Amino acid sequence: MSTYGPREWHPDERPLFPGSPSTPAHSTERRIAYFCVGSLVTVTAGLGNALVSANLFNLQGPLGAYFTEINWLPTAYVMTNASMNLLLVKFRQQFGLRAFTEFFMALYALLTVAHLFVGGLGSAIAVRAAHGIAGAAMSTLGLFYTLQAFDRPNRFRGIIASLGVAQLPLPIAYVFSSDLLRFGEWRGLYLFELGITVVAMACVFALKLPPGDRIKAFRPMDFLTFALFAPGVALLAVTLTFGRLLWWRDTAWIGVALAASIVLIVASFYVEHTRRNPLLNLRWMANGSICRLALGLVLVRIVLAEQSIGAVGMMRALGLNNDQLTTLFTVILLATVLGLIVAAATTNIQHLLAPQGIGLAIMSLGAFIASFANSLTRPEEMYLSQGMLGFGGAMFLGPLVVSLIGRVIAEPANLVSFAVLFSATQNMGSLVGSSLLGTFQVWREKYHSSILVEHLSALDPQVAARIARGGAAFGRALADPAGRAHQGLAALSAATAREANILAYNDVFLLIAAIAALHAAWVFGRAAWEKYVEPPALPAPIPQPDTRPEQVTD
Repeated sequence: MSTYGPREWHPDERPLFPGSPSTPAHSTERRIAYFCVGSLVTVTAGLGNALVSANLFNLQGPLGAYFTEINWLPTAYVMTNASMNLLLVKFRQQFGLRAFTEFFMALYALLTVAHLFVGGLGSAIAVRAAHGIAGAAMSTLGLFYTLQAFDRPNRFRGIIASLGVAQLPLPIAYVFSSDLLRFGEWRGLYLFELGITVVAMACVFALKLPPGDRIKAFRPMDFLTFALFAPGVALLAVTLTFGRLLWWRDTAWIGVALAASIVLIVASFYVEHTRRNPLLNLRWMANGSICRLALGLVLVRIVLAEQSIGAVGMMRALGLNNDQLTTLFTVILLATVLGLIVAAATTNIQHLLAPQGIGLAIMSLGAFIASFANSLTRPEEMYLSQGMLGFGGAMFLGPLVVSLIGRVIAEPANLVSFAVLFSATQNMGSLVGSSLLGTFQVWREKYHSSILVEHLSALDPQVAARIARGGAAFGRALADPAGRAHQGLAALSAATAREANILAYNDVFLLIAAIAALHAAWVFGRAAWEKYVEPPALPAPIPQPDTRPEQVTD
């Protein structure tokens, strides 16, 4: 076999794309092993960022950072992770799966070790950015391993299962991270991740992926596109994160970053539009059906942001921390596992819209149930609503991506475009969700606060009695009546702010319920249209990809 070029494959073993593994028949025991390794690698890929995202408040002290500064850690990860598939797909195609696997597994382990030697915020941000690069490779590797566990007719179920497993790291982080922080603060989190990474690396080296084809993939202009697109996406991620935290119109550099990101991304698209063999197929990405699928991916990330922005934010507004949320996220974890099992077992490749609509309807109902919270609500009252969101998310995401991958299999040249589209919608969709919901919550909190304060008057006997009771709590420490009255007024103000926040979070839950309900209505409407008005053609058999070396021209 030549350095670059196809090899002869049995029809049932042929890789779907250059750079992907072949698919030989495996024994049942080996399929189970591939599934277990794939799940372990997938969880490992997302766990590092999940541990940071779940513990931003707790990491401020060890790293000596304010809250706005500590948000650079998850943002740095997204800044690099969202655009790396521009190069990683072609890296696999040109250098082969073995080099890809061994290099990025070793890199991920080294970067996890580097976290143990972080001494301040600056070095932590640098390590998190590098982790985003390796994490993008690990996510793909986990998918490849999981797919080996399924035969060709059921391979779409492997995609659903892998995407469901990819949703598990965040609830896992909430379940275990409190004990890890008590063990060793920042280093406790990454000692845990290092252990899992070492186990995953040992499993990957012991159970290798089947070989695939290699082709000469890189072209010189690819690197120009990446040099424009990657910083553009990075600046957009910074804008989405800090626009909400520093407020959109109060900080000049946020506007500058947004303008620069638009210029860079548009410039990268222009370069791709003028190439004979583009890295990104903009015409394919601008297709109406692809745009609808991409919008669906973004919307589901917005809805799932409810768990981190809505549920967790409200619990923290009520004075709870991660220790009190362990059982809640255990419920979410179990519900998500149940959702991916149901989706993988019941989804029909010819009817992919049904599980999407059902998943969205369940998420809408869960968010609506959560909207009845009050200041006495505790995690126990949110088990049902948050469990429904986890279950519905697993039901929705897999079938949606399967429908998108089907279009890529039919046109293998669009593999890079698909990888970038999926990565960008997942990463940037999460930031859009956090930014949108966080901004909406602040806006509604100000509204509710103004309404509540408007009805508070010291001339009202009930208000006066409330101030007096609040001040009486300080009677032993303050002999001055005026001082006690001041403390009573401060206690009343804090209670008013808390109630305004709870009302605002209820509005956030209602917004999420409305988004999911409208999306579900559209999906069911689309399914009815295809069934009764415009029946779709039966799926064509999976074509065999053309693995002939491409001409290196631009």
